[in-house]
Order: sequence, then C-alpha cells, then structure tokens
Amino acid sequence: MTIQGCLEILRQVKDAAFATVDEHGAPQVRIIDVMLAEEGALYFCTARGKDFYRQLTASGRVAVTALNQDWQMVRFAGQARKLPQPKEWIDRIFAANPSMNDVYPGESRYILEPFCLDNGQLEFFDLGKSPIVRESFALGEAPAAKGFAITGGCVGCGLCAAGCPQQCIRPGSPYEIVQEHCLHCGLCQETCPAGAVVRRDGQK
Repeated sequence: MTIQGCLEILRQVKDAAFATVDEHGAPQVRIIDVMLAEEGALYFCTARGKDFYRQLTASGRVAVTALNQDWQMVRFAGQARKLPQPKEWIDRIFAANPSMNDVYPGESRYILEPFCLDNGQLEFFDLGKSPIVRESFALGEAPAAKGFAITGGCVGCGLCAAGCPQQCIRPGSPYEIVQEHCLHCGLCQETCPAGAVVRRDGQK
C-alpha cells in the first residue's frame, strides 16, 4: 500500500467519519464527504455556520477513518488547514462532486470553506487477511509510527511470541515484532517479564 492508495480508499468510500474535539474537550464525530484525494493530500469542505467549521478553525486537529467493503480500514489523523482562494477550490470540489449542486445550488456553495489534510499520521489496516496487514505513514511533520518494539533488554523467554494473537513475533536476540502484522494490542508488553517491550512513539 502507498500513501496515495490509502487516500484513494478514503475517496472511494467517500462518506467517512471525521472526529474533532469541541470547546469543552468532548469528542465530536460526523460523516463528511471526502471530496478530493490528490498528491498526498485529502480535501473536504464544510459550511461556516457548522460546529465542525468552528472546531476546525479553533485547533485544526482532525481524525478521519473509513472502512471499505473489503475490510480495509484507513485512518488519517493530523492538522487540517484552510485553503487560500476558497472559491476556486469550492468550484473544483463541485466539478468533481456534481451532486453537491443539489445540496448547495448556485452561489450558496460559497458558504462552504475548503480544507486540506496533508500533515499527520496515516494508517492502513487490512482485516480481510490473515494475519492482518497494517502499514503506517508519516506525512509532513507528523511524529514516528505507533506500535511496540522489543529492546535489548529481552531475555529470550518467548512469552511474548507465545501469547501474540497474530503470531507476529519472531525469535531472535532480541525477539522482533513484525510490524506489518501487529495489532498494537499491547499483550506482548504486558506479558514481558523483563520490561523489554516499549511503545515506538516513546509514550508509556
């Protein structure tokens, strides 16, 4: 899978779940159309009167996720930004999504503001395969990938490998997690008697 391939899945599903946080710190989620997916960026729009718009302009933080009929999930979390020359972008969006003309006919389309998401963490997760397949990508200034890794403190007991639900931990010195099949469930970290399993993002 590639970054553009992930974005194309979101575009093909089109009606994706977009999550933000409101002014009270409460999570908010709604279905928003993915309007364009071009050159490593996802494009969408919303009306200036909506809570979604207010939350986006307050922090820019947004997470998008969708699942297609082949049980492939894509999640994109990062920093959205308003686009310059908004009328030109809205015209482009309407040209690529003609059904929008029925929702916002004529000049009313310009109540919409276009946004771009091209900076964040992108994950592909294929639940239709066994073992599962996952890939992670960092766009822009996003931090490193998530998940777990086994450090040099490994004592070689093999408890992590024995308990792994996807059997994706290989023997070695130290043992090694095959990242493309990892669920990120954390069972290996909880099982390790030596405390040798750590989060790859540096968090506890």
